[in-house]
Amino acid sequence: MKLEITAALDYRLGDPVDLMLHIEAAAIPEQLILNAVLDVGDCEYFARVPAQDMIGDRIWLRRGGELNVRYRTTVEIVRDVVDYRTLRKVAMHRLPGETVQYLNESRYCPANKFIHFVQDEFGDVEGGAKIGRMRDWIEAHFTYVSGSSDAETGALDSFVERQGVCRDYAHVMVSLARAAAIPARIVSVYAPHVEPQDFHAVAEVFLGGAWHLVDATGMAKADEMAKIAVGRDAADISFLTAYGEIEMLNQQVTVTKLGS
Repeated sequence: MKLEITAALDYRLGDPVDLMLHIEAAAIPEQLILNAVLDVGDCEYFARVPAQDMIGDRIWLRRGGELNVRYRTTVEIVRDVVDYRTLRKVAMHRLPGETVQYLNESRYCPANKFIHFVQDEFGDVEGGAKIGRMRDWIEAHFTYVSGSSDAETGALDSFVERQGVCRDYAHVMVSLARAAAIPARIVSVYAPHVEPQDFHAVAEVFLGGAWHLVDATGMAKADEMAKIAVGRDAADISFLTAYGEIEMLNQQVTVTKLGS
């Protein structure tokens, strides 16, 4: 299955600002980058650095004035998708070293505060069945409300308010999974049926010896997502981080399934 993806970002900068850009679909075995064009205009500095878990690249930029980013790519998704609900939890002492960090709390995912809730609500099932129940619970109890959260909103805030956007759904999903001692990380993706269309955030859980995508919003399917980045929480997958003053003028993302 192929996706045609475009992203346009227009920002006004003050004095020269250091920026970290992370919008390119990652070149990894589960997805093939068939073509890609990235235009960031003239910059004082441009450099690629490896991103979290070596999935994709972060790009350092330095410039002032107006930033106009244009990105276009075609991605073929070749990911093997299995029903994660049928998979077993990997015993903690058998977890690969690279997954251990995703058992721990992070800035937006205070997993330890959810331990008693997870035991009370989902304690009668294990492994992938537990993850499935968590996902279904979030979708059933939360309302997707654009603009209802900000950069300071964490999983506990979203859990109390029972609303949010995709990153909030993902933070709660990640926190619940970690509270059940199942490694979980957040993933930024492009997906075709996201409303409103934008950079989308989902969870990914480690079950049966592999990572599996889980979208608690119900908008994106695992075989229709192009991964951009992974991390502990939203701080690790931000599409644009500015270390100085910046004003957004325009931002647009489009994702289209080819042949549909």
